[in-house]
Amino acid sequence: MARIFAVANQKGGVGKTTTTVNLSAALAAHGQRVLLVDLDPQGNATMGSGVEKRNLPASVYHLLVGLKTLPEARARSESGGYDVLPSNRDLAGAEVELVDLDDRENRLKRALATVDADYDFVLIDCPPSLSMLTLNGLCSAHGVIIPMQCEYFALEGLSDLVNTIKKVHANLNRELKIIGLLRVMFDPRSTLSQQVSAQLESHFGDKVFKAVIPRNVRLAEAPSHGLPGVVFDKAAKGSQAYLAFAAEMIERIQTL
Repeated sequence: MARIFAVANQKGGVGKTTTTVNLSAALAAHGQRVLLVDLDPQGNATMGSGVEKRNLPASVYHLLVGLKTLPEARARSESGGYDVLPSNRDLAGAEVELVDLDDRENRLKRALATVDADYDFVLIDCPPSLSMLTLNGLCSAHGVIIPMQCEYFALEGLSDLVNTIKKVHANLNRELKIIGLLRVMFDPRSTLSQQVSAQLESHFGDKVFKAVIPRNVRLAEAPSHGLPGVVFDKAAKGSQAYLAFAAEMIERIQTL
């Protein structure tokens, strides 16, 4: 059975897409079968996986509105070694169209059930808002991975996200839980980063992943080449951190 995880944070610019793409590639490098679902109309995870978003024959939009099946809509990230359910601007229109459809928050969940045996991991890149798209991601998932920077405002946003996850758990998806918090763009020289990191560990305990993703120029450069960072420069500190994170994820799901 595939383990389905939503990578979510209502705050923008916290490394959700970078995490989803690099974790997908790192899990694939560890021999796992992976599907990346891009639920963001910007399509950054699609492009970062080396899939051209402008002329997609089918995308996650067509899947959600019932025009295509998942096997028809998925593409392959040759560089990353995983499958992608791609996205582009068409997806922005799905918000309006989904409102009138039956069981609108579970359409992605039903589609993923048809390929359950094909994958070990499904990672969903959620947009930075609590939209119908994010709700589809959360209703499909067994758990949530929360990437966050060790800054004061990130702590503020975290409480909102935890409340959202609790509401979805109570009303729509009883399986949903927080798998863990991933510290990203971490600067060990910053006293504030160290303080916020310590606060997270004291409050959330073992829900905080041991892996820490440092600020890394090579990770930031990789998307412009259409490559995950762990493929673009495997030796870079950021890439090594994501490979370590993937190993930790594989270990952690044994206990879920």
